[in-house]
Amino acid sequence: MEQANFSVGLDIGTTKIVAIIGQENEYGKIEVLGTGRSKSLGVHRGVVNNITQTIRSIQQAVEMAEADAGLKIGSVVVGIAGQHIRSLQHSDYITRPNSEEVINEEDLEKLCNQVYKLVMLPGEEIIHVLPQEYKVDGQCEIKEPIGMYGGRLEANFHVVVGQVSSIKNIGRCIKSAGLDLGNITLEPIASSEAVLSQEEKEAGVALLDIGGGTTDLAIFKDGIIRHTAVIPFGGNVITEDIKEGCSIIEKQAELLKIKFGSAWPGENKDNEIVSIPGLRGREPKEITLKNLSKIIHARVVEIVEQVYLEIKNYGHEDQKKKLIAGIVLTGGGSQLKHLKQLVEYITGMDTRIGYPNEHLAGDSEEEIASPLYATAVGLLMNAIENKNRIRSLEAEEAPGDEEMVLEAHGEGTIDQATAKPRKSVFEKWSEKLKDFLDNAE
Repeated sequence: MEQANFSVGLDIGTTKIVAIIGQENEYGKIEVLGTGRSKSLGVHRGVVNNITQTIRSIQQAVEMAEADAGLKIGSVVVGIAGQHIRSLQHSDYITRPNSEEVINEEDLEKLCNQVYKLVMLPGEEIIHVLPQEYKVDGQCEIKEPIGMYGGRLEANFHVVVGQVSSIKNIGRCIKSAGLDLGNITLEPIASSEAVLSQEEKEAGVALLDIGGGTTDLAIFKDGIIRHTAVIPFGGNVITEDIKEGCSIIEKQAELLKIKFGSAWPGENKDNEIVSIPGLRGREPKEITLKNLSKIIHARVVEIVEQVYLEIKNYGHEDQKKKLIAGIVLTGGGSQLKHLKQLVEYITGMDTRIGYPNEHLAGDSEEEIASPLYATAVGLLMNAIENKNRIRSLEAEEAPGDEEMVLEAHGEGTIDQATAKPRKSVFEKWSEKLKDFLDNAE
Protein backbone atom coordinates (compact mmCIF):
# COMPACT_ATOMS: atom_id res chain seq x y z
CA MET A 1 0.00 0.00 0.00
CA GLU A 2 1.32 3.49 -0.89
CA GLN A 3 1.75 6.09 1.84
CA ALA A 4 -0.93 8.11 0.00
CA ASN A 5 -3.50 5.67 1.42
CA PHE A 6 -2.43 5.77 5.06
CA SER A 7 -1.09 8.26 7.61
CA VAL A 8 1.29 8.10 10.58
CA GLY A 9 1.30 9.84 13.97
CA LEU A 10 4.50 9.85 16.05
CA ASP A 11 4.32 10.74 19.75
CA ILE A 12 7.78 11.43 21.21
CA GLY A 13 7.20 11.30 24.95
CA THR A 14 9.43 11.22 28.03
CA THR A 15 8.66 7.59 28.92
CA LYS A 16 7.54 6.12 25.60
CA ILE A 17 7.66 6.74 21.85
CA VAL A 18 4.55 5.61 19.95
CA ALA A 19 4.19 5.27 16.16
CA ILE A 20 0.65 4.64 14.96
CA ILE A 21 -0.35 3.89 11.32
CA GLY A 22 -3.95 4.30 10.23
CA GLN A 23 -6.48 5.35 7.63
CA GLU A 24 -10.04 6.67 7.53
CA ASN A 25 -12.74 4.10 6.79
CA GLU A 26 -15.97 4.71 4.86
CA TYR A 27 -17.77 5.81 8.07
CA GLY A 28 -15.19 8.51 8.88
CA LYS A 29 -13.69 6.47 11.73
CA ILE A 30 -9.98 5.68 12.12
CA GLU A 31 -8.84 2.18 11.27
CA VAL A 32 -5.54 1.45 13.01
CA LEU A 33 -3.30 -0.67 10.74
CA GLY A 34 -0.27 -0.97 13.02
CA THR A 35 1.29 0.38 16.21
CA GLY A 36 4.81 0.41 17.59
CA ARG A 37 5.92 1.41 21.07
CA SER A 38 9.44 1.74 22.45
CA LYS A 39 10.97 3.00 25.69
CA SER A 40 11.98 6.64 25.31
CA LEU A 41 15.64 6.88 26.32
CA GLY A 42 16.85 10.28 25.16
CA VAL A 43 14.01 12.56 26.29
CA HIS A 44 13.75 14.37 29.63
CA ARG A 45 10.59 16.33 30.55
CA GLY A 46 9.52 16.40 26.91
CA VAL A 47 12.88 17.77 25.69
CA VAL A 48 15.45 15.77 23.69
CA ASN A 49 18.67 15.53 25.73
CA ASN A 50 20.35 12.65 23.85
CA ILE A 51 20.02 12.74 20.06
CA THR A 52 21.51 9.26 19.41
CA GLN A 53 19.28 7.46 21.92
CA THR A 54 16.17 9.33 20.73
CA ILE A 55 16.87 8.39 17.08
CA ARG A 56 17.29 4.74 18.13
CA SER A 57 14.01 4.79 20.12
CA ILE A 58 12.14 6.40 17.18
CA GLN A 59 13.52 3.80 14.75
CA GLN A 60 12.52 0.97 17.12
CA ALA A 61 8.91 2.23 17.43
CA VAL A 62 8.65 2.84 13.66
CA GLU A 63 10.05 -0.62 12.80
CA MET A 64 7.53 -2.26 15.17
CA ALA A 65 4.64 -0.34 13.57
CA GLU A 66 5.90 -1.21 10.05
CA ALA A 67 6.15 -4.92 10.96
CA ASP A 68 2.68 -4.84 12.56
CA ALA A 69 1.06 -3.21 9.51
CA GLY A 70 3.30 -4.73 6.81
CA LEU A 71 3.86 -1.22 5.40
CA LYS A 72 6.78 1.16 4.89
CA ILE A 73 6.55 4.55 6.65
CA GLY A 74 7.75 7.67 4.83
CA SER A 75 6.20 10.79 6.33
CA VAL A 76 5.03 11.36 9.94
CA VAL A 77 3.11 13.96 11.94
CA VAL A 78 4.99 14.71 15.17
CA GLY A 79 3.85 16.23 18.44
CA ILE A 80 5.77 18.99 20.18
CA ALA A 81 5.61 19.65 23.94
CA GLY A 82 8.09 19.87 26.81
CA GLN A 83 8.96 22.22 29.64
CA HIS A 84 10.35 24.83 27.22
CA ILE A 85 6.85 25.64 25.90
CA ARG A 86 5.17 28.69 27.43
CA SER A 87 2.30 30.91 26.38
CA LEU A 88 1.23 34.53 26.74
CA GLN A 89 -1.65 36.80 25.81
CA HIS A 90 -1.03 39.75 23.50
CA SER A 91 -3.18 42.44 21.86
CA ASP A 92 -2.25 44.16 18.61
CA TYR A 93 -3.84 46.31 15.91
CA ILE A 94 -3.34 47.65 12.39
CA THR A 95 -4.73 50.84 10.82
CA ARG A 96 -6.04 50.18 7.32
CA PRO A 97 -5.27 52.83 4.66
CA ASN A 98 -8.78 52.67 3.16
CA SER A 99 -11.73 52.00 5.47
CA GLU A 100 -14.08 51.99 2.45
CA GLU A 101 -12.65 48.62 1.36
CA VAL A 102 -13.76 45.43 3.12
CA ILE A 103 -11.36 43.58 5.43
CA ASN A 104 -9.75 40.64 3.64
CA GLU A 105 -7.34 37.78 4.33
CA GLU A 106 -4.29 40.01 3.69
CA ASP A 107 -5.30 42.30 6.57
CA LEU A 108 -5.51 39.32 8.96
CA GLU A 109 -2.12 38.04 7.72
CA LYS A 110 -0.58 41.48 8.23
CA LEU A 111 -1.91 41.59 11.80
CA CYS A 112 -0.67 38.04 12.57
CA ASN A 113 2.77 38.70 11.06
CA GLN A 114 3.07 41.79 13.25
CA VAL A 115 2.74 39.54 16.33
CA TYR A 116 5.47 37.20 15.02
CA LYS A 117 7.87 40.20 15.19
CA LEU A 118 7.49 40.51 18.99
CA VAL A 119 10.85 40.45 20.77
CA MET A 120 11.25 37.26 22.81
CA LEU A 121 13.87 36.13 25.32
CA PRO A 122 17.22 34.99 23.82
CA GLY A 123 16.94 31.52 22.22
CA GLU A 124 13.13 31.65 22.09
CA GLU A 125 10.94 31.60 19.02
CA ILE A 126 7.23 32.33 18.58
CA ILE A 127 5.86 29.07 17.18
CA HIS A 128 2.15 29.67 17.35
CA VAL A 129 -0.04 32.80 17.05
CA LEU A 130 -3.74 32.07 17.70
CA PRO A 131 -6.32 34.86 17.25
CA GLN A 132 -8.94 34.82 20.03
CA GLU A 133 -11.41 37.47 18.92
CA TYR A 134 -11.27 40.59 16.79
CA LYS A 135 -12.36 44.22 17.19
CA VAL A 136 -13.27 46.42 14.23
CA ASP A 137 -13.38 50.17 14.94
CA GLY A 138 -14.04 49.39 18.63
CA GLN A 139 -16.82 46.85 17.96
CA CYS A 140 -15.99 43.86 20.20
CA GLU A 141 -16.32 40.06 20.10
CA ILE A 142 -16.06 39.57 16.34
CA LYS A 143 -15.08 36.02 15.41
CA GLU A 144 -14.69 36.50 11.63
CA PRO A 145 -13.99 40.07 10.46
CA ILE A 146 -13.53 39.23 6.75
CA GLY A 147 -16.03 41.13 4.60
CA MET A 148 -16.62 43.91 7.18
CA TYR A 149 -15.83 47.60 6.72
CA GLY A 150 -13.46 49.31 9.15
CA GLY A 151 -10.32 51.40 9.54
CA ARG A 152 -8.82 49.89 12.69
CA LEU A 153 -8.53 46.10 13.04
CA GLU A 154 -7.59 44.78 16.50
CA ALA A 155 -7.22 41.27 17.93
CA ASN A 156 -6.34 39.44 21.11
CA PHE A 157 -3.82 36.67 20.50
CA HIS A 158 -2.78 33.54 22.36
CA VAL A 159 0.96 33.28 21.64
CA VAL A 160 2.85 29.99 22.17
CA VAL A 161 6.62 30.29 22.58
CA GLY A 162 9.31 27.58 22.56
CA GLN A 163 13.08 27.11 22.62
CA VAL A 164 14.59 27.23 19.12
CA SER A 165 17.17 24.54 19.90
CA SER A 166 14.56 22.09 21.31
CA ILE A 167 12.42 22.39 18.18
CA LYS A 168 15.43 21.92 15.88
CA ASN A 169 16.51 18.84 17.83
CA ILE A 170 13.15 17.11 17.27
CA GLY A 171 13.39 17.85 13.53
CA ARG A 172 16.95 16.50 13.47
CA CYS A 173 15.89 13.24 15.20
CA ILE A 174 13.07 12.68 12.70
CA LYS A 175 15.32 13.24 9.67
CA SER A 176 18.17 11.13 11.10
CA ALA A 177 15.70 8.28 11.72
CA GLY A 178 15.08 8.26 7.93
CA LEU A 179 11.63 9.89 8.07
CA ASP A 180 10.03 12.96 6.48
CA LEU A 181 8.42 15.57 8.68
CA GLY A 182 4.83 15.86 7.42
CA ASN A 183 3.54 18.25 10.06
CA ILE A 184 4.13 19.40 13.65
CA THR A 185 1.33 19.80 16.19
CA LEU A 186 1.26 21.02 19.78
CA GLU A 187 0.66 17.84 21.82
CA PRO A 188 -2.13 19.23 24.06
CA ILE A 189 -3.97 20.25 20.87
CA ALA A 190 -3.52 16.74 19.39
CA SER A 191 -4.82 15.14 22.62
CA SER A 192 -7.81 17.50 22.63
CA GLU A 193 -8.74 16.43 19.07
CA ALA A 194 -8.79 12.80 20.23
CA VAL A 195 -10.71 13.09 23.53
CA LEU A 196 -12.82 16.29 23.55
CA SER A 197 -16.18 16.83 21.86
CA GLN A 198 -17.07 20.08 20.06
CA GLU A 199 -19.80 20.69 22.69
CA GLU A 200 -17.21 20.57 25.48
CA LYS A 201 -14.95 23.03 23.64
CA GLU A 202 -17.91 25.40 23.18
CA ALA A 203 -19.06 25.12 26.82
CA GLY A 204 -15.54 25.58 28.23
CA VAL A 205 -13.22 22.75 29.23
CA ALA A 206 -9.70 22.23 30.60
CA LEU A 207 -7.81 19.27 29.13
CA LEU A 208 -5.15 17.83 31.41
CA ASP A 209 -2.70 15.45 29.69
CA ILE A 210 -0.58 13.79 32.40
CA GLY A 211 2.49 12.28 30.75
CA GLY A 212 5.68 10.78 32.12
CA GLY A 213 7.76 13.97 32.18
CA THR A 214 5.25 16.82 31.90
CA THR A 215 1.60 17.67 32.47
CA ASP A 216 0.09 19.62 29.55
CA LEU A 217 -2.91 21.89 29.99
CA ALA A 218 -5.14 23.26 27.22
CA ILE A 219 -8.20 25.42 27.96
CA PHE A 220 -11.00 25.79 25.40
CA LYS A 221 -13.97 28.17 25.49
CA ASP A 222 -16.44 29.07 22.71
CA GLY A 223 -14.71 26.49 20.50
CA ILE A 224 -11.37 28.37 20.61
CA ILE A 225 -8.17 27.39 22.43
CA ARG A 226 -7.73 30.08 25.08
CA HIS A 227 -4.78 29.03 27.20
CA THR A 228 -1.96 26.46 27.15
CA ALA A 229 0.61 25.59 29.81
CA VAL A 230 3.21 22.91 30.45
CA ILE A 231 3.86 21.91 34.08
CA PRO A 232 7.30 20.24 34.35
CA PHE A 233 6.03 17.35 36.51
CA GLY A 234 4.44 14.06 35.48
CA GLY A 235 4.21 10.39 36.39
CA ASN A 236 8.00 10.00 36.58
CA VAL A 237 8.21 12.36 39.57
CA ILE A 238 5.67 10.21 41.44
CA THR A 239 7.76 7.09 40.66
CA GLU A 240 10.88 8.91 41.88
CA ASP A 241 9.14 9.81 45.16
CA ILE A 242 8.09 6.17 45.71
CA LYS A 243 11.66 5.05 44.97
CA GLU A 244 13.11 7.47 47.52
CA GLY A 245 10.36 7.09 50.13
CA CYS A 246 10.36 3.28 50.11
CA SER A 247 14.12 2.81 49.37
CA ILE A 248 13.50 0.53 46.36
CA ILE A 249 14.73 0.51 42.73
CA GLU A 250 12.92 2.47 40.00
CA LYS A 251 11.51 -0.60 38.21
CA GLN A 252 9.88 -1.81 41.45
CA ALA A 253 8.58 1.72 42.22
CA GLU A 254 6.89 1.95 38.78
CA LEU A 255 5.26 -1.50 39.19
CA LEU A 256 4.11 -0.58 42.69
CA LYS A 257 2.54 2.66 41.41
CA ILE A 258 0.70 0.91 38.55
CA LYS A 259 -0.53 -2.12 40.52
CA PHE A 260 -1.26 -0.77 44.00
CA GLY A 261 -0.97 3.03 43.70
CA SER A 262 -3.85 5.31 44.71
CA ALA A 263 -4.15 9.09 44.90
CA TRP A 264 -6.48 8.80 47.93
CA PRO A 265 -4.78 7.59 51.18
CA GLY A 266 -8.05 7.23 53.12
CA GLU A 267 -9.14 4.10 51.28
CA ASN A 268 -6.21 1.89 52.40
CA LYS A 269 -6.21 0.13 55.77
CA ASP A 270 -3.06 0.07 57.94
CA ASN A 271 -2.76 -3.72 57.72
CA GLU A 272 -2.59 -3.83 53.88
CA ILE A 273 1.03 -4.70 53.13
CA VAL A 274 2.93 -5.54 49.93
CA SER A 275 6.27 -7.37 50.01
CA ILE A 276 9.06 -6.30 47.61
CA PRO A 277 11.89 -8.80 46.87
CA GLY A 278 15.26 -7.68 48.28
CA LEU A 279 18.33 -7.12 46.09
CA ARG A 280 20.90 -9.91 45.83
CA GLY A 281 19.80 -12.14 48.71
CA ARG A 282 18.78 -9.26 50.99
CA GLU A 283 15.62 -9.46 53.06
CA PRO A 284 12.38 -8.53 51.25
CA LYS A 285 10.93 -5.08 52.05
CA GLU A 286 7.43 -4.71 53.44
CA ILE A 287 5.57 -1.57 52.40
CA THR A 288 2.11 -0.57 53.67
CA LEU A 289 -0.32 0.53 50.95
CA LYS A 290 -1.39 3.43 53.18
CA ASN A 291 2.19 4.75 53.21
CA LEU A 292 2.44 4.24 49.43
CA SER A 293 -0.74 6.23 48.74
CA LYS A 294 0.40 9.01 51.12
CA ILE A 295 3.60 9.43 49.02
CA ILE A 296 1.58 9.46 45.77
CA HIS A 297 -1.10 11.77 47.21
CA ALA A 298 1.43 14.42 48.28
CA ARG A 299 2.94 14.71 44.78
CA VAL A 300 -0.38 14.50 42.90
CA VAL A 301 -1.85 17.29 45.07
CA GLU A 302 1.16 19.47 44.14
CA ILE A 303 0.64 18.83 40.39
CA VAL A 304 -3.16 19.38 40.53
CA GLU A 305 -2.76 22.60 42.56
CA GLN A 306 -0.32 23.98 39.96
CA VAL A 307 -2.80 23.11 37.22
CA TYR A 308 -5.67 24.74 39.13
CA LEU A 309 -3.57 27.88 39.56
CA GLU A 310 -3.15 28.02 35.75
CA ILE A 311 -6.93 27.56 35.30
CA LYS A 312 -7.58 30.39 37.79
CA ASN A 313 -5.01 32.60 36.00
CA TYR A 314 -7.08 32.15 32.84
CA GLY A 315 -9.93 33.70 34.84
CA HIS A 316 -12.15 30.68 35.51
CA GLU A 317 -13.91 32.49 38.40
CA ASP A 318 -15.14 35.10 35.90
CA GLN A 319 -18.68 34.19 34.81
CA LYS A 320 -17.79 34.83 31.13
CA LYS A 321 -14.83 32.45 31.29
CA LYS A 322 -16.53 29.71 33.33
CA LEU A 323 -15.58 26.21 32.22
CA ILE A 324 -18.97 24.48 32.25
CA ALA A 325 -17.61 21.13 30.99
CA GLY A 326 -15.00 21.05 33.80
CA ILE A 327 -11.79 19.04 33.46
CA VAL A 328 -10.93 16.10 31.18
CA LEU A 329 -7.97 13.94 32.28
CA THR A 330 -5.96 11.95 29.75
CA GLY A 331 -2.44 10.56 29.21
CA GLY A 332 -0.83 7.62 31.01
CA GLY A 333 -0.89 9.39 34.39
CA SER A 334 -4.70 9.73 34.29
CA GLN A 335 -5.00 5.96 34.92
CA LEU A 336 -3.89 6.39 38.54
CA LYS A 337 -6.60 5.05 40.87
CA HIS A 338 -8.91 7.67 42.48
CA LEU A 339 -7.24 10.56 40.60
CA LYS A 340 -10.59 11.74 39.19
CA GLN A 341 -12.04 12.04 42.72
CA LEU A 342 -8.97 13.92 43.99
CA VAL A 343 -9.08 16.42 41.10
CA GLU A 344 -12.80 17.04 41.74
CA TYR A 345 -12.10 17.49 45.48
CA ILE A 346 -9.27 20.04 44.93
CA THR A 347 -10.83 22.06 42.09
CA GLY A 348 -14.55 21.61 42.73
CA MET A 349 -14.95 21.07 38.96
CA ASP A 350 -16.65 18.16 37.16
CA THR A 351 -14.00 15.70 35.97
CA ARG A 352 -13.94 12.75 33.59
CA ILE A 353 -11.25 10.52 32.06
CA GLY A 354 -10.78 11.11 28.30
CA TYR A 355 -10.56 8.05 26.04
CA PRO A 356 -9.78 8.35 22.30
CA ASN A 357 -12.16 5.44 21.43
CA GLU A 358 -14.89 7.71 19.99
CA HIS A 359 -12.89 8.27 16.78
CA LEU A 360 -11.65 4.68 16.38
CA ALA A 361 -13.29 1.96 14.27
CA GLY A 362 -15.18 -0.67 16.25
CA ASP A 363 -12.67 -3.47 15.66
CA SER A 364 -9.69 -1.50 17.09
CA GLU A 365 -7.57 -3.10 19.80
CA GLU A 366 -8.66 -2.25 23.34
CA GLU A 367 -5.17 -1.00 24.27
CA ILE A 368 -5.26 1.81 21.67
CA ALA A 369 -8.49 3.16 23.19
CA SER A 370 -6.56 3.79 26.45
CA PRO A 371 -5.77 7.40 27.57
CA LEU A 372 -2.11 6.39 27.18
CA TYR A 373 -2.53 6.65 23.38
CA ALA A 374 -4.62 9.86 23.30
CA THR A 375 -1.80 12.05 21.90
CA ALA A 376 -0.74 9.43 19.32
CA VAL A 377 -4.36 9.01 18.10
CA GLY A 378 -4.73 12.83 17.94
CA LEU A 379 -1.55 13.10 15.84
CA LEU A 380 -2.84 10.38 13.50
CA MET A 381 -6.15 12.27 13.17
CA ASN A 382 -4.17 15.42 12.31
CA ALA A 383 -2.19 13.49 9.66
CA ILE A 384 -5.40 12.11 8.08
CA GLU A 385 -7.04 15.56 8.14
CA ASN A 386 -4.03 17.14 6.38
CA LYS A 387 -4.05 14.42 3.72
CA ASN A 388 -7.80 14.89 3.09
CA ARG A 389 -7.38 18.66 2.84
CA ILE A 390 -4.56 18.35 0.30
CA ARG A 391 -6.64 15.88 -1.74
CA SER A 392 -9.66 18.24 -1.70
CA LEU A 393 -7.57 21.20 -2.89
CA GLU A 394 -5.88 19.09 -5.59
CA ALA A 395 -9.29 17.91 -6.81
CA GLU A 396 -10.45 21.54 -7.03
CA GLU A 397 -7.38 22.59 -8.98
CA ALA A 398 -7.57 19.63 -11.39
CA PRO A 399 -7.52 20.59 -15.14
CA GLY A 400 -10.98 21.12 -16.60
CA ASP A 401 -12.40 22.68 -13.45
CA GLU A 402 -13.42 26.11 -14.68
CA GLU A 403 -14.78 27.26 -11.35
CA MET A 404 -13.44 26.83 -7.88
CA VAL A 405 -15.88 25.28 -5.41
CA LEU A 406 -16.37 27.72 -2.56
CA GLU A 407 -16.43 25.26 0.28
CA ALA A 408 -14.80 24.98 3.70
CA HIS A 409 -12.30 22.15 4.10
CA GLY A 410 -11.47 21.23 7.68
CA GLU A 411 -10.17 24.35 9.40
CA GLY A 412 -9.13 26.03 6.10
CA THR A 413 -11.85 28.21 4.52
CA ILE A 414 -11.98 30.09 1.25
CA ASP A 415 -11.90 33.84 1.03
CA GLN A 416 -14.72 34.61 -1.41
CA ALA A 417 -13.25 37.99 -2.38
CA THR A 418 -10.10 36.41 -3.85
CA ALA A 419 -11.36 32.78 -4.39
CA LYS A 420 -8.12 31.49 -2.88
CA PRO A 421 -8.03 28.74 -0.23
CA ARG A 422 -7.28 30.16 3.22
CA LYS A 423 -4.88 28.13 5.31
CA SER A 424 -5.81 27.34 8.87
CA VAL A 425 -3.78 28.74 11.76
CA PHE A 426 -2.30 25.28 12.39
CA GLU A 427 -1.27 24.82 8.73
CA LYS A 428 0.51 28.19 8.68
CA TRP A 429 2.26 27.33 11.95
CA SER A 430 3.35 23.90 10.70
CA GLU A 431 4.67 25.36 7.44
CA LYS A 432 6.61 28.01 9.34
CA LEU A 433 8.14 25.31 11.57
CA LYS A 434 9.05 23.06 8.64
CA ASP A 435 10.79 25.96 6.84
CA PHE A 436 12.51 26.79 10.08
CA LEU A 437 13.78 23.18 10.46
CA ASP A 438 14.87 22.98 6.79
CA ASN A 439 16.89 26.20 7.20
CA ALA A 440 18.53 24.68 10.29
CA GLU A 441 20.15 21.94 8.21
